[in-house]
Amino acid sequence: MPTPLAGPNRGPARAAGTLALLVLALGLRPAAPAGAELAAQVQDSIPGVRLGLLYESSFRPSLAIKPFEGRFGGSGAAPRVEAIIARDLRYSDRFETLDSLPASVVGRPGVDYTLWDELGVVWLLTGQVEGAGEGFVLVLELHDVVYGEVRERSRIRIPRPEEDGFRMAVHRASDEVVRWVFDEPGMAASRIAFSRRFADGTQEVYTIDSDGENLRRLTRFEDLTLNPAWSPDGGRLAYISYRSGDPRLYERELTTGEDRVIEVGEGGQAITPAYHPSGEILAFSLVGGGRSGLYTYDVRNDCCLSLLTGGRWDDLSPTYSPDGRRLAFNSNRLGTAVPQIYVMPASGGEADLISPYVYGEGGYFTSPDWSPTGDRVAFHGRIDSGRYHILVADVAARGSRVLQLTAEGNNEDPSWAPDGRHLVFVGERNYGYGLFVVDAATGRIRTLLGGMRVRVPAWSPTLSVEDGSVTMGSDGG
Repeated sequence: MPTPLAGPNRGPARAAGTLALLVLALGLRPAAPAGAELAAQVQDSIPGVRLGLLYESSFRPSLAIKPFEGRFGGSGAAPRVEAIIARDLRYSDRFETLDSLPASVVGRPGVDYTLWDELGVVWLLTGQVEGAGEGFVLVLELHDVVYGEVRERSRIRIPRPEEDGFRMAVHRASDEVVRWVFDEPGMAASRIAFSRRFADGTQEVYTIDSDGENLRRLTRFEDLTLNPAWSPDGGRLAYISYRSGDPRLYERELTTGEDRVIEVGEGGQAITPAYHPSGEILAFSLVGGGRSGLYTYDVRNDCCLSLLTGGRWDDLSPTYSPDGRRLAFNSNRLGTAVPQIYVMPASGGEADLISPYVYGEGGYFTSPDWSPTGDRVAFHGRIDSGRYHILVADVAARGSRVLQLTAEGNNEDPSWAPDGRHLVFVGERNYGYGLFVVDAATGRIRTLLGGMRVRVPAWSPTLSVEDGSVTMGSDGG
């Protein structure tokens, strides 16, 4: 695996990436293709299974951004808006972004499609930031250079740079560009919540924007605060805290900072919460106290604890499918030392194995997260000389088709971005710990946050401008 990239490769206007697809099949030997963008992922295999590598090309259209203009007091904000959008579009991993463009072209008034076409540009983005009362209006135009026409145009209101909602509003503009070109959601207007571990063993919840900016501390309990989970509307965060002595399940209203306790009764410790897509139900695991299993709780009506699974197994880390009809989780049903990933109806019932498993050979797979696209579940597994890597399984294939996304160091606890293409995960490298983002379509990896002991990140849904303002709460965090 190459060194994690901070942005896409520069060069030709039309470039092909590569996708390393690991098809799990007995008796298939790994092959290392020459000249591929991604190195062969692993030499060791999942116990009992050999990995075959297939590489598929992916096309990224070239994109250039003409320096944004400022009008009516917007000249100071224009470069900041342009810089955020440019980075967002690089991090989308969908474009071959062109830099170091000739001044004779970028400084030319208007748009000369012939000149831009000679530079190999497919898409050209132009923008103006105009003063408008208490904030600004961003005028974005997407030019189809090949056909010589304006493909899309939009006027987007954004706050002033010193206001909390400024960056999130610009991120939403970036996502609009992605939607214009690909008719798919972006992931710029989102945040990642995670637990940070301190030297004294305490853990607190933080958030960070999708581009690695705006790191904020949400809690200051000076105890263990774990397993943050976003509500589908991005307005609430469920988490586990030991601040009262025993672990309890809480829900925070992010706009006000108010917390409430989710009462699950006596016996057992609640862990790993996950919201139903409706936002009205929380699924979580109870461990110990004679009540181990998967449960749900109606957070809308503050009632109705329901048991989904129970018995002699440890069923952990529930995650809902986007339609809310199914639930993935990890369980040690095949043995204490061999947790696997299962899928079952959201109301409970028979569970199907979707992680790779060969009888008698074991396996170790945990921390599932269901993709927003609905067809894949990500998780981490111990497969490479005792190291952990991020894997993505095709749900319908039931363990026979798995994509491996990491090869360096240890990698755990993946969480999908709202675009259904990127994942954030906890990584350990020879230079330290941190959060990393991987593009599941190309294998490109970038560092989101380095030099910090972190655990169990959770990627938010797409956030509105109002969601850009987060109140820390009465704890002072």
